[in-house]
Parts: sequence; structure tokens; C-alpha cells
Amino acid sequence: MKYSVEELKTKKEDQTYDRKSARKDPKGLSNHITAFANADGGTLVIGIEDNGEITGIDDYTQNVNEILRIPFDFCRPSVLIETETLECMDKNGKPNHLLVIKIPQSPELHANQQDDVYYRMGDKSQKLNFDDRLRLMYSKGSRYYEDEPVADSSIEDIDMDFVASYCKKIGYAKSPEEYIRQNKSFIVTKSGRQEMSGAAILLFGKDPQQYFQRARIRFIRYDGTEAKVGAEMNVVKDKIFTGRILDMVEKTLSFVRDQIKEHTYLGKEGKFVTTPEFPEFVWKEIIINAATHRDYSIKGTDIQVKMFDDRIVVESPGNLPGIVRLNNMRQVHFSRNPKIAAFLHEYDYVQEFGEGVDRMYREMEKAGLPAPEYKDVAFMLNATIRNRIDAASDADGATSGTSGATCSPNTAKNAAQADISKNELLVYHFVKANPEASTRLIADSIRLSTRTVQRCIAVLIEKRMIENQGSRQHVKWAILE
Repeated sequence: MKYSVEELKTKKEDQTYDRKSARKDPKGLSNHITAFANADGGTLVIGIEDNGEITGIDDYTQNVNEILRIPFDFCRPSVLIETETLECMDKNGKPNHLLVIKIPQSPELHANQQDDVYYRMGDKSQKLNFDDRLRLMYSKGSRYYEDEPVADSSIEDIDMDFVASYCKKIGYAKSPEEYIRQNKSFIVTKSGRQEMSGAAILLFGKDPQQYFQRARIRFIRYDGTEAKVGAEMNVVKDKIFTGRILDMVEKTLSFVRDQIKEHTYLGKEGKFVTTPEFPEFVWKEIIINAATHRDYSIKGTDIQVKMFDDRIVVESPGNLPGIVRLNNMRQVHFSRNPKIAAFLHEYDYVQEFGEGVDRMYREMEKAGLPAPEYKDVAFMLNATIRNRIDAASDADGATSGTSGATCSPNTAKNAAQADISKNELLVYHFVKANPEASTRLIADSIRLSTRTVQRCIAVLIEKRMIENQGSRQHVKWAILE
């Protein structure tokens, strides 16, 4: 984070930035330092008052020395920081200095000297209650919720026949009961009583929903591109999948596969090519990821797979775990439920530890589709993948369905003769259906860059496939037969 003194003075306090006076009690800064470390990291500038006046640090040497000890003496565990001093002019016009403290995001959970845990939320450092603190511990891997005992459960809740089939799959030679008793802490002793862990119930339970009622996957299919309610409700399919995690994953994937449409378009060689509206790896991965990494400590909601005409949205309970954030999720990997992930890996669902998200981006790019979209909203993580049904099929009156799609014969003939690229074909379809569409409208609608659309238009004009019969300001595209 590189800012000038003037920028540090005027910058608004937010999720990753705060400023404090050097006159204040240094011990109170432990709340802000641990809050940044527990959240997204941040920068704390010492020597600027709340009103933005620069008072500097030169007159408060003792306080500054104590401030530098705060991350080590008053944070549990210690927070590793970087510091920098900046020359400045204070409010009195005298040379002075600011202390800039850079706090990295931490994979650990940090508390202050009174064992209170703070978390940065917007421009405030908020003290967490017990439940939020526990959830943060699960998120950071300080504790795993899948290892917590399930109240009133026992080994009688385990389906030993299923455990036996799993043992056979992994080559475990002892009995199913021995596997449960001797591996992975599936049995937890609490107050002298043996109870099953959450992972044991979710993976091997006879009826996991007896203890985790909302540990299920709900599929909703909407007619159109938005969800409507009341008299306009447009839900056409609504199905819930329950059972063990493996059962839910297999049943959901099988069902969704039947909902994926296929589209046929004309390739460069003049031959029809049939492709699914979403790459198979991608739509499967966002569902598998949800089942693998959801926060099972959130019991009030389920995983929801929402399918619209133009996209699939998977909503999964829980924020991004550990130090994974939206801007690093292609490179940084963290398993909230490592036992569940390892189990699904044995069944080839979690195929490549740590590479699934990055491969999704590559697969979507390879298919010429927009990149996956992620949103961390409240306690839910939303993953969205989009198709191009609006541009690739609907714009030219093509039909589509689970059995395939066809282009109009004249369009196919023209495209084949011109030997145009996929992007050029998308632009061709769109301007045929929208003859007064501007370059920006075309780009926004088919999700290509403006420059790419301009290049495609130039090629189509050169090949005598389209022509602008309007003006530069008010286009009117004509299809040349």
C-alpha cells in the first residue's frame, strides 16, 4: 500500500485502513491490530487525528515505543507486522513523522491481552461474541467443525454396510467398526460418553439429516433470467437431495446433467459442432465445491443450485475459509472440511487438491465463456457461471434443448462460406436480431470486449456479410445475403 502523506490524511477509513493519534493509550490498538489480522489485513497509520489533522509521532516517543511492542506483548498469538516512518509536516507546520503499520492477513485467530477477539468490519473493529468467535476459528482452521461431537449420537447411527464398501474401495483390511474407531477421530469422547464426529455422521451416517436437517442440496430451475415471486412465480423445477454427502453429490450431478442444454453451431470448417452450454468440469466443480467446503456449522440453510436460462448460481453457506479471498482464490487454497475433502477425493470428485478453481477459469476461457463470478455475501458464498444462450442461439431464432440446437439454414450457409470465427459468428447473430445495436451494446450483451467486437465487425464488413446502412452515430445493420 503506497500512499502519499496527503492521501493518508484524507483517505476514508475502511475495511483495510485506519488512522489513530499517537496520544492515545497504546494498549487499545491491540483491538485494531488483531481485527485486521483476523480479517483481510490492513494498514494502521499513527500520528493522524480522527479529524484528519496531522499531529505526528515525534512528541510521543514513549507511546510510540509501546505501540511497537503491542503486536508482540498484547496480541495472542503475536502478530507479525511491518513498519515504516514517513516524513511529514504537522498541523503547526513543523517537520514531523507518521508511523505506518502494515498488518498482514493471518491464517491464525488472534486475541488481545484480555482474550477478546476482534474482527474488521467496514471501518470498525468489532468484538466478536462466542458464536462468531467459534465460527472464525472453524473458518481459519484453528478448529474444524467436522471434528466436533454430534450431541446424542452414537456408533449405532453409522451405516456399517456403507463403511464396509468404503473400506473395500480404499483397501482397508480390518472391519468397518475398527475403521470408525481407529481412524480420523470419528469418535469423540465428551463427558465420559462416546459420540460421533460431524464428519462421521455426514459421511457414513444412516440418516445425516436427523442431526443436520439442512445438510442437503436444493435444485431450483427458473423459467427466464430472473427469479419472480407471487403471481409471476417462474419456478419450473424444485427438487431436494438428501442423504450422505456422497449420495447428495451423485444424485445432484445426475439430475443437473439432464438439465444442461446443448447448442449446435457452425464451426470454421462448415461442420456443425455440438457443445454443452457449460463445460462439464465447471458446473460439476461448483456443486462439488459447495458440498465439500460449505460451513456445516450454519444449520439454518442449505446449498441451493439455481438454474436460469443464462446462468447457474450455487449458493453455499459460509464465507470464504481461512485466508482465501475473492482476489486470491485462484492461487490460495484452504479446506474447511479436510476429512470430507479427502473422502470425496477417493471417489474422484475432488480430483485435484487446490487446482479446481483455477481450472474452472481456464475451462470457461477455453469455451469462450465469461469467467466464473464469486460473491461473499453475509454468511453465503455465491458462485455464478454464465452461458451465451442469449447471443449464440436466441438472437438468430435458433432452438435449443437438452437434445441439441440448430441454426437457420441461410445463416449456416453464409457463415460456412465466409469461414468466420466463433466470436464473429456471435456478433453476426446478434446484429441480425438487433440491427440498431451499438458496439457497446453488442459487447455488453455477448460479453466480449468492445475492441474484440470492433474487430469482429470489421471482419464481417470486409467479408460482405453485414453493412451499416445508417450513420456512425446511429447504426443500422443490414445482413447481406
